[in-house]
Amino acid sequence: TGLTLTVAANYGGRWDIVNAAKQAALSGHVELSEDVLSQYLQLQFAPEPDLLIRTGGEVRISNFVIWDLVYTELYFTDVLWPDFEIKHFYEALSHYSGRDRRFGRAGVDQEVLSENTVDP
Repeated sequence: TGLTLTVAANYGGRWDIVNAAKQAALSGHVELSEDVLSQYLQLQFAPEPDLLIRTGGEVRISNFVIWDLVYTELYFTDVLWPDFEIKHFYEALSHYSGRDRRFGRAGVDQEVLSENTVDP
């Protein structure tokens, strides 16, 4: 498989969701579902991100691709975008490769913890 790199400048996730809902309604959709709404998002052509690299030292997603980040791994770096080089990209990929991607499932430690928890 190949790599899809998406750089979204001047993009707002909330705006995208509201705009998609409006477009779906204008197209005659009375009931919205994830599948219907997804058809009208700006990044509908792109796969859901596996990794989001946030540059500039901010530890937040800042209204970025809110819909698509459900199971995305996040990587934060203090390096500013203009200074971000291939070595920084490889560092992010190295961190990503060590992640236990569970896609919403509880990890082993959380499962053991919940099994050993006593309800009052």
